[in-house]
Amino acid sequence: MGYCIPVAKGAAETLKFNMALILLPVCRNTLTWLRSTRARKFVPFDDNINFHKTIAVAIAIGVAVHALTHLTCDFPLLINSSPEKFSLIASDFHNKKPTYTSLLTSIEGATGILMVIFMFISFTLATHHFRRSQLRLPPPFSRLTGFNAFWYSHHLLAITWMYIAVPLLLYIAERSLRTRRSAHYSVKIVKVSVLPGNVFSIIMYKPTGFKYKSGQYVFLQCPNISPFEWHPFSITSAPGDEYLSVHIRTVGDWTKELKRVFTEDDETLPLASDRATLGELVQMEQRRQPKLFLDGPYGAPAQDYQSYDVLLLIGLGIGATPFISILRNLINETRAIDEMESMTETTRSGDSSNSFTSSNLTPSRNKRTQRTTNAYFYWVTREPGSFEWFEGVLDQVAEMDHKGQIELHNYLTSVYEEGDARSTLITMIQALNHAKHGVDILSGTRVRTHFARPNWREVFTKIASKHRQSTVGVFYCGMPVLAKELKKLSLEMSHKTTTRFDFHKEYF
Repeated sequence: MGYCIPVAKGAAETLKFNMALILLPVCRNTLTWLRSTRARKFVPFDDNINFHKTIAVAIAIGVAVHALTHLTCDFPLLINSSPEKFSLIASDFHNKKPTYTSLLTSIEGATGILMVIFMFISFTLATHHFRRSQLRLPPPFSRLTGFNAFWYSHHLLAITWMYIAVPLLLYIAERSLRTRRSAHYSVKIVKVSVLPGNVFSIIMYKPTGFKYKSGQYVFLQCPNISPFEWHPFSITSAPGDEYLSVHIRTVGDWTKELKRVFTEDDETLPLASDRATLGELVQMEQRRQPKLFLDGPYGAPAQDYQSYDVLLLIGLGIGATPFISILRNLINETRAIDEMESMTETTRSGDSSNSFTSSNLTPSRNKRTQRTTNAYFYWVTREPGSFEWFEGVLDQVAEMDHKGQIELHNYLTSVYEEGDARSTLITMIQALNHAKHGVDILSGTRVRTHFARPNWREVFTKIASKHRQSTVGVFYCGMPVLAKELKKLSLEMSHKTTTRFDFHKEYF
C-alpha cells in the first residue's frame, strides 16, 4: 500500500487528539474555575474561542488529508491490485475483492462520509456571515443563518462521540449543571427600561446564594422565546449592590424578541435611575411577567482587575458594560473606606475608653483596601444617546472621587475632532456650559465629552509617565480591529518604559 495507509492513519491520529480537545475551550464552568487558580498566569484563557477555532481548522485539515488519501490513494491501489498481492489481505475482505462503490458504501465508508457531511454543515454555519445573519437567503433557506442554525448544527458533531468521549462527558456534566442551576436561578424582574440606541436594561432580584465578581457575565434564557437558547450578557451591577442588572443591545432576532416580550403593551416605560436602590424601584406587573432563567456567573478577562496597580478600561459602545460593574464596585469600596475613616475619626475624638475600638477598626479597613490605586475609563461611541445608559454611574464617580483616582473620558466619534472648524461652535458651547454648570451638554453628566477617537499612543504615554514601575491592566471590550492596535501598544510601551501593560480583550 506504500505511503497511503501511513498518511491516512497519521491524519486520523491527529483527529483523535484534536477531537479530544475541541470541547475543552467551551466548558465555561471549568474555565471559570481555572481562572481562579494560578493557571491563569500561563494559560491564555482570554483566547479560548480562538483556541477552539484553531482546533477546528486543524480538524478540517486532518479530515481532508485522511479522506483524500483514502479516496485517491489506497482505494485505487486496493481495487487495482493483482490477485497475488490481494491474497495477502483477502481475509480482511472475506476473500472477495472490493469495488470502489463497495468501499464507499461499507459501514466504515458510509459513516465516514456522513461525519464529513455533518462537519461541513457545522463548519459552514459557524462562519461569520452565517452566524451573524449577514448572508441574506430566500425562505426557507433563511433558517440556515443566525445563532440557532449555528448552535444546533454544532451538536451534529455528537455522532463523533468515540473520539470526544472524555471531553463530551465533561461537557454533558456542565450542561446538566447549567440546567439544574438555571432552574434554581429563576429570577424575578424588578424593572425593564428602554434606553436610547436600541438598548434596554433588565434589573432583577439577586437570586439566593448568587455570588459574582465585577467583570463577569451570565447567560439568560426566556422560555417564552425558546427553551434551548442561552445568550451571554455582562453584569453591569456591582457585587455589593442589592440587585442584579444587565444592559442588552437589540442586534439579533433573540434580543429583539426578548425586548418585545418584556415591553409589549407598555407604551411608556420610565428610564431606570442608576442611583435607585432596590426599594425605590417600581416592580413590573407580576401577573404579566414572563419567566427568565439565569445561569452563571462565568469568568471573563475583566474579573482579574484587582490584580493590577492601575486600570485602563476601554469600551466601544455596548462594550462598556463589563467596566460599569467595575466602576460601581470601586465606588462602593470608596464609600466603605470613607465611612470607615469617618468612624475612626469619631472614635479618636472620644474618650480613652474608645481607643481600643479605634485600634481595632484600622486593620479592618486595611483588609478592604485593594491593590488598585487608579483607574482610567475610556468610552468610545457613535451615538450621543449612549451616554444615558450609565448616566447615574458616571455622575456618582465624578462626585465621590475626591482624590482623583478615577478618570472618566467619553468620546463621540460621530462629531469632528476638537479643533476642526466644523465642530468649533459646539465645542465652544460645550466648554461654556461645562464651566458654568459643571454638566456636559452631550452626555448630561459631569464627564466632559471629547470628539473623534482618542489618540491611544498619547493615552499610553501619559499613563506610563504618571505610573512608573507599576503594572497596568489594559482591559478592552469591543470590535477586534482596535484590539490589535491596543495589544501592539501594550507590548511596545512595556519595552520602552518602566511601566508594564498587560493587555486583555473580549469581543461582543
